[in-house]
Amino acid sequence: MSVPFFYEPTILKSNQPFVLSEITSKHCVQVLRMKEGALIHLTDGKGKLFEAKIISADKHKSVVVIDKISFKEANPIKISIGISLLKNADRFEWMLEKITEIGISEVFPLICKRTEHQRFRTERMQQILISAMLQSQQCWLPILHEPIQVIKMIDQSTNQQKIIAHCEEGQKRMLYDLPKMADSFILIGPEGDFTPEEISHSLKAQFIPVSLGQTRLRTETAGLVSITLLANR
Repeated sequence: MSVPFFYEPTILKSNQPFVLSEITSKHCVQVLRMKEGALIHLTDGKGKLFEAKIISADKHKSVVVIDKISFKEANPIKISIGISLLKNADRFEWMLEKITEIGISEVFPLICKRTEHQRFRTERMQQILISAMLQSQQCWLPILHEPIQVIKMIDQSTNQQKIIAHCEEGQKRMLYDLPKMADSFILIGPEGDFTPEEISHSLKAQFIPVSLGQTRLRTETAGLVSITLLANR
């Protein structure tokens, strides 16, 4: 049986007692029925992995002692995505979970001309990223930004490789044919696609237009496919 894995962003030192958050404490004691002496793994989401032992099991504030700290290097290939918010928030959440499991570095929720739904529940979305990070046994939590207008996002992007996937006619490259680079950023539009003006603006900013395949994909599917292709070049 694998050692349970939890997120605790404020751990600083080893060989000292550390009080777990109430969420982690409750999961350890009430859900997993863990007792004093049980071993758990913790991460701060910034590369550190802590091996710890429970010395006081309490559903509100369990206490552990950190026995060992190791550091997991971040993936040298940074992949970021700017993707439109969706009318169906469940589909956006599903996409966030999957791209976190694959290994996304940063997520920029976009507000485009054709974006139908602009409400964004930051705390809920952040918790989805945390859960997906833990489920996939990673020690780096993706950076989740607040929603941003797509034109502003295009203007401020300084990534080494800038890509836009859209459905308009025109000359495009296949995403899987692009060279592998250390810092890639891809834009995915809303249901209904980017407007011609948004596409034109991106091309003037040196974004590379790409196709994701022969069929037209939903926004969340396009997000998942694009990150899969970028992560496995």
